[in-house]
Amino acid sequence: MLNPSYIIPLLPPKVELETRVVLKALSKAHRPLAELKGRAVAIPNQAILINTLTLQEAKASSEIENIVTTQDELFQVDLFPGNSGPSNAKEVALYRDAIWQGMEDMKKHNGILRNSAMVRIFQLLKNRNDGFRVLPGTALLNDQTGETVYVPPQNATEIANHMAQLEVFINDDSLSDLDPLIKMAIVHHQFESIHPFPDGNGRIGRILNVLYLTKTELLDIPILYLSRYITQTKNEYYRLLQDVRDTNGSVDAWEAWVLYILEAVAVTARLTLDIIEGLRTLMADYKHRMRKNLPKLYSQDLLNNLFRHPYTRIDYVMKDLGVARQTAAKYLDQLAVENFVEKHQSGRNNYYINMPLLNLFLTASSGEL
Repeated sequence: MLNPSYIIPLLPPKVELETRVVLKALSKAHRPLAELKGRAVAIPNQAILINTLTLQEAKASSEIENIVTTQDELFQVDLFPGNSGPSNAKEVALYRDAIWQGMEDMKKHNGILRNSAMVRIFQLLKNRNDGFRVLPGTALLNDQTGETVYVPPQNATEIANHMAQLEVFINDDSLSDLDPLIKMAIVHHQFESIHPFPDGNGRIGRILNVLYLTKTELLDIPILYLSRYITQTKNEYYRLLQDVRDTNGSVDAWEAWVLYILEAVAVTARLTLDIIEGLRTLMADYKHRMRKNLPKLYSQDLLNNLFRHPYTRIDYVMKDLGVARQTAAKYLDQLAVENFVEKHQSGRNNYYINMPLLNLFLTASSGEL
């Protein structure tokens, strides 16, 4: 029986969430997550992970909302931001920018994750200047049948009050001693049930996940590729989200939802570890071959450039290495001759692709790692 009028609870929910099965799943999620946090430090330049993995998270999260782009379109939009390009790719790139805007906001406010940061993320993603919903009429529908499955709060004051309570729950650990991963599952469900914005709630809710992981110091940087798991289990994600509402927050429904999120963390942490290990192996191979084949050209800064920017260009090398345009062009052309990068042209601009790194991301996206 569908329950369109689920009553949003005060937090934390008044049910037992740290059940035996949840505690067992927690240990399985925390282990790879802790390993991921430690392994990320082994990459010599953190910007390499930040630039590449955050863009992959943006791509996967946007696909859940049927905003689909290819790796090539995405990296080209990033490479030539002023040029015309596919609107979907531009929207995905904005998602990546929104994650970093949220991170910067938390830094400015001593780790506090504020509602005002969520509003700014919404404004950036949707190119609007408003905030929480003020007009009634929002309802969530079944994609196949068109049937109303859930009606979130309609009154602007009610929405603002729910979001104020959520902000307190996120930031005040004295309110609950629940494990942070359980709290993340609760926060995500509560946010999606409040559905505070006129549009973009799914993507903003998934940005909230990764911001919360960094806020609680489970990760140092937002590199958990969580949305890929949700993309692959989209029907289950929506079913479990709604089951909590349909049962007015039963113990069984909450437990199933929390278990889903913990499995998402465990699976994607292991995937991200595989990506980092693949990236580390590729960097070591490039370093060895560059020193052997291009000893006068090799530098750690140049190596970092090729992995920070899977699609690189002369301007990036000039900036990262502090060299003249002619020197940067010479470096990249030599790298292309030695098959470290592939040279391509877009209009009058040359760009260079690190194909092994691109293939690593394509393999991860297909689930073949």
